[in-house]
Amino acid sequence: MTRRPAARAALAALALACAAVLTACGPTSSSGTPGGSGPDDAQVQQMQQKVDAADSAAARAEDDAGQDG
Repeated sequence: MTRRPAARAALAALALACAAVLTACGPTSSSGTPGGSGPDDAQVQQMQQKVDAADSAAARAEDDAGQDG
C-alpha cells in the first residue's frame, strides 16, 4: 500500500513533464513574422514520439499501481 502514493506521485511528475515538453515544443515562428511556416515534419514526428513514450510510461505506472493494491 505504500507504493500506491509513490506511483501516483510518479504519474503526476510524468504528466507535468509531458506538459512541459508540449509547451516547449509549441508552435514557433523562426522567420520572425506572424503566421510563420510552423514546425517541420521532423519536429512533429519527434513531438509525437515523446507523447507516445509518455503515454506508455503512464500506462506502465498505472499497471504497477494496480498490481500493488
